[in-house]
Amino acid sequence: MKYSDKEVVQEISKNRFDLFVLNSRHPNSKFIAKELEYYSNFNKTILGTILFDYTDKDFSCVILCRDENKKFKAFDVKTDFKSIPQARKWIKRKIKDYTNNKIEVVEQGDSEKGVELFNDIVVKSKMHPYYVLLRNDLSKVPAKRAIIEIANHFGDIDGNFVDQFQSINGFDSRLWEIYLFAFLTEAGFLFDRSKFRPDFVVNKDSVEIGIEAVIVARSKNNPPSTDPSTLFRITPEEVEKENSNDMPLRFGSALYSKMTKKYWEDLHLKDKPLILAIADFHADQSMLWSFPALLGYLYGYDYPYSFNENNEIVITPKKIEPYRKPSGELIDSGFFFTQDSENVSAILFSAVATISKFSRMGIQAGFGVKEHTVLRMGAKFNHESNAFLPEKFAYEVNENYNETWGEGVNLFHNPNAKYPIDIDLFPNVAHHFLIDEHIHSIYPEFHPYFSINQVLIPKST
Repeated sequence: MKYSDKEVVQEISKNRFDLFVLNSRHPNSKFIAKELEYYSNFNKTILGTILFDYTDKDFSCVILCRDENKKFKAFDVKTDFKSIPQARKWIKRKIKDYTNNKIEVVEQGDSEKGVELFNDIVVKSKMHPYYVLLRNDLSKVPAKRAIIEIANHFGDIDGNFVDQFQSINGFDSRLWEIYLFAFLTEAGFLFDRSKFRPDFVVNKDSVEIGIEAVIVARSKNNPPSTDPSTLFRITPEEVEKENSNDMPLRFGSALYSKMTKKYWEDLHLKDKPLILAIADFHADQSMLWSFPALLGYLYGYDYPYSFNENNEIVITPKKIEPYRKPSGELIDSGFFFTQDSENVSAILFSAVATISKFSRMGIQAGFGVKEHTVLRMGAKFNHESNAFLPEKFAYEVNENYNETWGEGVNLFHNPNAKYPIDIDLFPNVAHHFLIDEHIHSIYPEFHPYFSINQVLIPKST
């Protein structure tokens, strides 16, 4: 059966195109041409984009197809169109022709193969319940589709990525790495995947950075739960108590374990910045409330506030007393002031790099479940000059929203770093600095501290 242009070709969103191509697009291409429109065939095996060439002031078309490793790669390019209508006519005809000729894979000799995350290799008794949920639950289809597309570009350097992604002991850390890969790609970094440590060696603007992923992991006596009735049981009083002592110790233990690895002594990281990227998965929904504990632990200060006679907020730095371990041992606050910490340029943290994040990115890329309505609710930074509390937000997640992978990322800069990080390398994230005992922060326009998704499913009739 032969198809016509109208039967085959569909215009698609930039969000969907971005998720399909991920790091197939060179970061520097944006300086050469601007992408204007995006197309695919009806079964999404052929993609196309129209670009405006900044140098020649004309239009070009790129046709993409999956290669032997399931990555979308360019395989047909046409330049020198004088108008967008000319480019549209060509790209639609080409997509139709390739579809009619059943072109679905074009081998390009790519050396790195992605990972097949959802082919079960772990016995059911050892599977993480969130992996099972991703694999089977209809409400998690958008997240699963997003993760699959990212995984097509993500090579398994260690040889055990799939096993750990599926297992009770490895799922959280591997999900965090998948997220970081998507975030760093979006931020315009190139990857050197030839190094086995740290997790990422990336390059941008001639600056090479090592990034090691670390999580605050669960204890064995605190297994994960997928039962909604068990969530949000921690009280504000319990949160305050946890963040005053136990939670900083958890962050400290995770970061210290990475410090002992001394990545800065590796030859390929000599005289280069190192970032430790940490996320909190130690308990169900703990990332909703643990952020203040990390801030205090890293810089060693608490910031109680009051109001003056003009009703202006006054913040007075207060040095945090040592934390007490169950054994009675005292641990000083102020990670950035400990031995060897000058070799860590910054700590990267996000509280929103969860399955919910992947769901939202999948929905806005067009992989949502038609019958489901997804609401996002949370708290964001309040830009009002005298504000001291976050601002609540809520919206419906759909294809019209443009959430980024970097939304919600915090970069805590080390005041004693040997090799400081230029903030321009990480646009659209929150940057935090310690200056004269005060935290000085640069926030993007929308910066969520935390959020949750609520999936509304109509009752069957």
